[in-house]
Amino acid sequence: MLSLLILFSVIVLVILLTTKYKVHPFISLLIAALLVGFLSGLEQTALLASITSGFGNTLKSIGIIIAFGTIIGAYLEHSGGAKTLAEKILKIVGKSKSALAMNFTGFVVSIPVFCDSGFVVLSTLNKSLSKKSGTSMAVLAIALATGLYATHVFVPPTPGPLAAAAALDADIGLIIILGLIVGIPTALAGLLWGKLINNKLSYKTNNDFVNEERLTDKSPRFIDSIIPIILPIILIGLKSIADYPTKPFGEELFSKIIVFVGDPIIALFIGVFFAMRLKKFANASNKKDWLVEGLKNAGIIILITGAGGAFGNVLRETNIGNTIGDLFSDFSIGLLLPFIIAALLKTAQGSSTVSIITTAAIVAPLLSSLGLDSEQAKALTVLAIGAGAMTVSHINDSYFWVVSQFSGFNTSQALKGFTLATLFQGIVGILFVMILSIIIL
Repeated sequence: MLSLLILFSVIVLVILLTTKYKVHPFISLLIAALLVGFLSGLEQTALLASITSGFGNTLKSIGIIIAFGTIIGAYLEHSGGAKTLAEKILKIVGKSKSALAMNFTGFVVSIPVFCDSGFVVLSTLNKSLSKKSGTSMAVLAIALATGLYATHVFVPPTPGPLAAAAALDADIGLIIILGLIVGIPTALAGLLWGKLINNKLSYKTNNDFVNEERLTDKSPRFIDSIIPIILPIILIGLKSIADYPTKPFGEELFSKIIVFVGDPIIALFIGVFFAMRLKKFANASNKKDWLVEGLKNAGIIILITGAGGAFGNVLRETNIGNTIGDLFSDFSIGLLLPFIIAALLKTAQGSSTVSIITTAAIVAPLLSSLGLDSEQAKALTVLAIGAGAMTVSHINDSYFWVVSQFSGFNTSQALKGFTLATLFQGIVGILFVMILSIIIL
């Protein structure tokens, strides 16, 4: 019980530091690691070694991948590639299904692009589409926001799922495949809520809430825009198939090539080169260094991820994980535990990425005692954490304010429309994760 009290107290402290006192999550997580170590009686040298090794081991497996993912996102955002994807999807689906088109657009775009950036970039298209199709802007806004949100928490190379994969030593290719399976109904749940709540929002379109900015002289082609996203995902997925025990690609040269280029680092590195080709579409006012901007965005996430790894490593050293695992194993709570922890953290402090990283650090030592140490179970644990990390987005979440301000919602409308949508998304997400667990575990 003392171990449980220590962990609970430290989690509450992290929440207070990040919410009330606005301490950066990187600092908060390192403070948490130090406190857990001291309170659990770890010797000082061992504690410092645990923090540095946990930080380093996490980043050596995930740091480069996060950097590449954010670079791809920066090029898609600033080149107009994200908007090209949206317009193409809309053309395929049709104006009569414009809400579905924006939901699917968000689902695709948010794989490499942060959901808040994606929403800002696509807001102009949302406004234009509302006028052309006659679809309520409220429905389109919720459809886009929830589509973006689904892949943000479920599908690498988004930093949150990547960091969780590193913390749990889970197969990224398997997470991508299962994440897409879980993400589709989760995105559609948000779309459905938008349609159901539309008439109760008393929403009036504000024609001035989007500042339309021309980013490029000409728009990238669809094939130029989609390759940086889809090619790395295909390569990583092929590697997972090649590594399957039955060796479907054999064990000769072809299989070795697939395994090499399908490694997440190499696959995303290839994606970076295709993304860099989008630079030629920049106009005279948009010539800033997109690669540097991507690396700056990656730096913050990398530091938070490393601090989460340090925290998790200290938890392993203190054996708190085994204590908690033994406690909860009697209840057969399984995948619900990471979901509940992530949901509490998300609701309390606002950031989905911080919630995912912190929960993964807490859950990593529990995998064996919870019976979640197989490859499939680890992947599902990452998805359970992701489902919790979207439950719920409200006034302490920057994404909540991006959605409300760029959609013309007041706070009440955003809470009824978007916040409740994320609640239903989280519930649908964990339900499908549990269904998958019955099928594959």
